[in-house]
Amino acid sequence: MADPVAARLAATVLLARDGADGLELFMVVRHHQIDFASGALVFPGGSADPADSDPRLRGLSEGADAVADDMFAVMVAAAREAFEECGVLLARRAHGGPLVDGAEAARMGALYRADLEANKLSMADIAVQEGLILALDQLTHFAHWITPPHMPKRFDTHFFLTPAPNDHLLAHDGHESVDSVWITAANACAEADAGNRTIIFPTRLNVEKVGRSRTVAEAIATARANPVVTVLPASEKVEGGRIMRIPIEAGYGAAELFVEGKPGLAARIRYADGTERNTWVAMKSND
Repeated sequence: MADPVAARLAATVLLARDGADGLELFMVVRHHQIDFASGALVFPGGSADPADSDPRLRGLSEGADAVADDMFAVMVAAAREAFEECGVLLARRAHGGPLVDGAEAARMGALYRADLEANKLSMADIAVQEGLILALDQLTHFAHWITPPHMPKRFDTHFFLTPAPNDHLLAHDGHESVDSVWITAANACAEADAGNRTIIFPTRLNVEKVGRSRTVAEAIATARANPVVTVLPASEKVEGGRIMRIPIEAGYGAAELFVEGKPGLAARIRYADGTERNTWVAMKSND
């Protein structure tokens, strides 16, 4: 048996705001030509780049002084993806100051987002050019998922919850993402169950987890009060489908989930209470 493919360090951002019907999440629809989760409703995010480890960034950020280098890089990646994919700039003009306002974020987005996505410049370059301090303290570590070893493409993904700045205009980039929506967790799940949306397995469980909180402040307080437990899903074939096992301590309400469906196609999750929900589970074609 071949050795597992190395998992790529990645960041996912749960941008949240308080809405009339409760906590709302900013989610994007992946371009159909992208080879991972194409057409799915997902949180913004992506792989960490070497430039996210630029040594200049240690002195151009706050809120991550005590974290190890890998976690620092993935936090920078989360801030970069929020700006690159959504136009949200988690940055200040001075340590401890307010975030840059929406007009400034839009101005810098028009100047830098395309080149940032094309790897023609980095967050460190932008910070130096504009005199910015990255506000990594706005990122609350929410979850950590690693793709199972048998998969041909693997990610070591850290999820971060952050309040969306009220005056920043969030919009998908039109390249990796072709649509975007502010949506409550309940509505996202309902649309998936109705077959109107595709939501992959880790996204579905994290939508449900954050959706237990009524407000952004409550969700952040809950996340900070509970340690992040790494999820490396394990599966076992059984009659009619497979059993997916995740740590109960990770806070998803179950340790075993029955999944019915074929690789690469829509699947049904059956929970311990007997309820069933739609998702999409990535598996090898011969799995």
